[in-house]
Amino acid sequence: MRNYELMFVVRPTLEEEATLNVLANIKTILEEQKAKIVSEKNVGRRELAYEVKGFKNGNYFLLVVEAEPAAVKEFDRIANINEDIIRHIVVKVD
Repeated sequence: MRNYELMFVVRPTLEEEATLNVLANIKTILEEQKAKIVSEKNVGRRELAYEVKGFKNGNYFLLVVEAEPAAVKEFDRIANINEDIIRHIVVKVD
């Protein structure tokens, strides 16, 4: 198992409940892939450095996980097809 930081930005037009549902869905997907969520942080609404998909700000979330590469690949796949996630990044922590 490797350590990863998964950061994703949810579009700001969603209501709070829908935003939290996106987070819950991501956590469920990771847990189904046998990933262990070490910590999670709701960073809150922040301004983006540049406009992404027509949005100037977004709701940031950071998850630190212990996972196999397959679990991270599944997160990447889901984040790419989920229209509520406007940007994401995966960083491997040594």
